[in-house]
Amino acid sequence: MSDQAAPWWQTTTIYQVYPRSFADSNGDGIGDLPGIVDHLDHLVDLGVGTIWVSPFFASPQRDIGYDVSDYRSVAPEYGTLDDAQTLIDEAHRRGLRVLFDLVLNHTSDEHPWFVESRSSRTNDKADWYVWSDGRTWPGGRKRPPNNWRSELQLSKAWQWSEEREQWYLASFLSFQPDLNWRHPEVRTEMFDMIRTWLARGVDGFRLDIFGSIMQDLQLRNNDPRPTLTGGIPRLQTPNRTLNTDETIALAGELRAVVDEFTDDIDEPGKGERALLGEVFGSPAVLRRYLTDGGRPGLHLVFLFDFLASRYGAKRYRELISSFEREFPAPMLPTYVLENHDRTRSLSRVGGDLAKARVLATLLCTLRGVPVIYQGQEIGMTNRYIPLSEANDPVPGVVAKHLPEAANRRLTERLNRDEVRTPMQWTADPGVGFCADDVTPWLPVNENRVTRNVDLQSTDPGSLLSLYRELLTLRAFRPALHAGSLRMLPVESDAVIAYERADGDDKVTVVANLGDDTTVYRTGAAKGALLSATGDDVELFEGDRSGTHVHLPPHSAAVLAL
Repeated sequence: MSDQAAPWWQTTTIYQVYPRSFADSNGDGIGDLPGIVDHLDHLVDLGVGTIWVSPFFASPQRDIGYDVSDYRSVAPEYGTLDDAQTLIDEAHRRGLRVLFDLVLNHTSDEHPWFVESRSSRTNDKADWYVWSDGRTWPGGRKRPPNNWRSELQLSKAWQWSEEREQWYLASFLSFQPDLNWRHPEVRTEMFDMIRTWLARGVDGFRLDIFGSIMQDLQLRNNDPRPTLTGGIPRLQTPNRTLNTDETIALAGELRAVVDEFTDDIDEPGKGERALLGEVFGSPAVLRRYLTDGGRPGLHLVFLFDFLASRYGAKRYRELISSFEREFPAPMLPTYVLENHDRTRSLSRVGGDLAKARVLATLLCTLRGVPVIYQGQEIGMTNRYIPLSEANDPVPGVVAKHLPEAANRRLTERLNRDEVRTPMQWTADPGVGFCADDVTPWLPVNENRVTRNVDLQSTDPGSLLSLYRELLTLRAFRPALHAGSLRMLPVESDAVIAYERADGDDKVTVVANLGDDTTVYRTGAAKGALLSATGDDVELFEGDRSGTHVHLPPHSAAVLAL
């Protein structure tokens, strides 16, 4: 298909900024909105088209911004409303789109709405959250209304409130009560808040744990059978709490709200606002979030399978084929290698930069929307942070519900601080994130001397240079940013090969994910090497079978044939 009238969100690349760890502009050791503005040119040079900004709204920061206490204001450590507007305007001035991260499922328990709601059963906001009397066992013991578990699975989803002598639903952490989206005033207030940010110029939103927003009205139990949902193990089947018909219908209502702000400009699709949902489920369920009964819903949903899969050609071929089958055009897959919640991709492949370069090539050339997490472009890795120094509340929840002998290793793995360390701009002690005499909110990674933007910017063989080259190719080759994808036959189980095509523009991508050198025969008479992950990748004319690509272990090539 041609991208002539394609909406911007169909051809973009998204870059996730975690504000607290991106750049500190005022010397308090905490990243902020002006710090993001100061580094927008890095994103332009990198070649991304959209910046997704994790939450910076007013918050007690018990879950680092995902516990919102005011959706309409900015946490003072991050800046002001004027700073948020400057970020939007400066990004637009550089041709970048902006997505803000919205947590619609819950608020902080310190949000004024919940403080009032919890105070009595008769106040004006008494029903703005999900409350239940629960059950009373013999002897007067209070029990939750059902067996629902939180997203972390180890604890119940219900929390007891002494003030109301009732249970409130908290689908994620105990201090994050779920909003009651069945209440018309809640819906009106939240839609109005969304319109306010859209009027400020935001190009759309990433929607946090969107699939959990509306649960079974009758509060029936989930099926007790353990299951795997969207790559996440669950101790029960979430058939009453996840991906309900009402939640999917809400996606359509949100779409209608953002469509009110589609710009009236001459280029069709260029002024659209977009919604990107964090949802988990089968492909059939995820498709319903995009369109349900002919009604448009979210524009994109995350597909986390690559992030959750071990490095390997066979598994990746299966996933690519599955994405093409389950999300055919005009739907688009999203490809994600890492984010603020999961292990850094380079750490998952044992620190092997050759493998990271192969993953970068696949990410930037597959059909769909690539999502890059800050620091991924320079190969940032996990940094060990002892639990005694953790800011992340998740390890504490795990430790509380598992015996000490069993929980230590698991809680270490779940300490998300390890993937949220300051962005490494320079080799200085403060890594360019903050002044060298300032203590950052999280310790910097020890590999800052060899893994930083300054050093890699001038090294044509660096991972950063590869990302820049690949994203430049993606932007200028219609086949890569708007074309179809066709899997190509391979003779080796270690090889992935596919063709991207848009009209006469055709590009072939081939990757060797094995430990041995291989030769891939393209079947084409001539070819030009557009990009390769190493100097040893060679393209040469073969016999009548066509052009041959010589691929060392863990290498990839992008070819015009």
